[in-house]
Amino acid sequence: MDGRGDTNGPKDAATIDSDEAIDQRLGETVRLLRQRAGLSIQDVANRTGLSNGMISQLERARAMPSVRTLRLLSIALDVPISYFFETSDQGEPQRYIVRKNSRRLLRLTASGVVKEALTPAGKGQLELYELTLNPGGSSGTDFFQHTGEKAGYILSGSLRLWLDNQAHLLEAGDSFRFPSIVPHMFDNPTQQVARVIWVTTLRQDDSPAG
Repeated sequence: MDGRGDTNGPKDAATIDSDEAIDQRLGETVRLLRQRAGLSIQDVANRTGLSNGMISQLERARAMPSVRTLRLLSIALDVPISYFFETSDQGEPQRYIVRKNSRRLLRLTASGVVKEALTPAGKGQLELYELTLNPGGSSGTDFFQHTGEKAGYILSGSLRLWLDNQAHLLEAGDSFRFPSIVPHMFDNPTQQVARVIWVTTLRQDDSPAG
């Protein structure tokens, strides 16, 4: 679900400016991480399976990535997906603790997804998020798989979790865990906002499958 489509109605000028600023910051982050790793756009395309054009558009803020696209990029660039999050202005981050008002945010407006990092910045084997899905929000239109595991707990609303082409509609109080190598994606098919605690574990040799 890359691109700028939005099914939530017209936006005012301030919201449009904010969305463009988010796109610009994400694009600059992708470009700087790619250059720091000494990779060309073609190298990243080969590692992710994304097209050269898509990566170029993301870097120039001409497209908004999906959750799946950012996960592919994080693996290809060898950084946690939290590197793409907005930094908090609530003082110096702590090494082991994340205060509620110091969470880093990732707002994917085109996908209807907001992710809040619940783990401190930096590399680790476990990533913990609070995921907010607007009605119709999703991880993207394609299945994704990689090594490691994923788990989660539905705080409120409903999450439709697709595992190997089978849909599971989860309600508040439900939870899940699955090997990330299982093809997966998720969405919110309801008219209510969904909130989910989302856990991802990775191995250092993680690489996109397919």
